[in-house]
This record gives sequence, structure tokens and C-alpha cells, in this order.
Amino acid sequence: MDKALYLGMSGAKQNMLSQRAHANNLANVNTTGFKKDFAQARSMPVFGEHHPTRAYAMAERPGTDLTAGALMQTGRDMDVAIEGEGWLAIQNNLGEEVFTRSGSLQVDVNGLVRLASGEMVLGNGGPVALPPFENLQIGADGTISIIPVGGSPDQLVEVDRLKLVNPPPEELEKGLDGFIRRKGELAGGGGEPADADLRVASGFLESSNVNAVEEMISNLQLTRQYEMQVKVMSTAKENSEATARLLQNL
Repeated sequence: MDKALYLGMSGAKQNMLSQRAHANNLANVNTTGFKKDFAQARSMPVFGEHHPTRAYAMAERPGTDLTAGALMQTGRDMDVAIEGEGWLAIQNNLGEEVFTRSGSLQVDVNGLVRLASGEMVLGNGGPVALPPFENLQIGADGTISIIPVGGSPDQLVEVDRLKLVNPPPEELEKGLDGFIRRKGELAGGGGEPADADLRVASGFLESSNVNAVEEMISNLQLTRQYEMQVKVMSTAKENSEATARLLQNL
């Protein structure tokens, strides 16, 4: 009885954890540049001298789906989307260089270019800082050009260039902050080298790569599995009570 009860209990717990991963994907179906997390379950043996035949269920996040989402036209000059492979390098709140495909850029009161979530966007020599300007253009290679305040319409000045990087996908992982970075043992000091061959599309944003229908179906399947695990625990309890009654009648 205790084996069935343990399996049902551990299975129900892992179903709940898997549902949490799919719910997070579903919650970010409209987040630009979001990359969905995979979730899988497998059986694991119970290690120890007295449990050689025991196994339990374990849910885990084996990786992140790095495929690109669709490009959405916004017409906004400071929206950029990566065309093809590659990432936009930014600096997170801990000062680390991390990568994203979300290109909704803004300029703060100090002239620093940031993501909508506040992280600084990196250029050729660090965070991108812009002088006061009347108009801004971002070229296909990530070059940022402006018309200074008081300048003529044809006075286009090149200021900086977005840092676009393209590390091998198998060496990337998603951190708890939702940004992509080199795996721990592969993270090098000094930052990722820029790739001059990468291109961006100005006036576009990349959509999330989450398929809402797939995530909803996965959540429904996990709900059914959870109900089955609860049924196993209920049956184990009924069997235990029936056994106790038989022993009382002996």
C-alpha cells in the first residue's frame, strides 16, 4: 500500500510543478521575444540501501525553445527585431551581459537606451548613450543614427551600433530573470564578441514563440494526470481500510 501511496503522492506533486511551467509559458504568450520552456517527466530510482525497487516521478525543465517568433510590424522607429539568428546584448540589473530578442527600446532622461523593462542596451563600447536628438534611425546592421537638436534634416550623425551576438545555441540557457546567457561553465569574461553579419528590422518586434493552444492542451492533460494520481492515493486508502477490517474479523 505504501508503494502505491508514495507513487501517487510524488506523481501529483510533479504534475503540479509541470503545470506551473506550462502556465508560465501561457502567461507570456503576448510577451515580445519570449522563449518558451520545455517540461518533461521521467521516473527516478530511489537511491539508498533499503529502497532498491522504488521509483518516483520527477518533473524537470530540460531546456528552452530558442526558435524565433513571428515578426510584428509596429512602425515605431525604436522597435527592432533580429532577422534570422542572433541576439541583442543587454546589461541586466546585476551588471551581467545577457541576451534577448525583445527589441522594444526606449531612451531615458539621461539619454541611455534601455529595454522597456529597464535593462541597458549595449553598443560597441558599453551601454548606448544618445545626445538630444530630433529624429532617430536604426539601420539594418544595428547602426544608430540621429539628427541632433537644431540640425538640418539631412544632418544624419552616426552615434553607435547595437551589439548583436550569435553564440552557439547549445551553449545557451535561460536564467531565472528570463534572459538568455552562456551556460555557467561556458560563460566567459569580457562579454560575447559582436557579430557584424547579423541584421535587424527597424519598426518590427518579434512575437513570443509560445503556441497558446498547445500549452492549454498540455495543461488539460496534466490536470487529468493529477486526478489519476489522487485516485491512486484514494484507492490505496480504501485498500488499507479494507485490510484493517479483515484483520479485525480474524
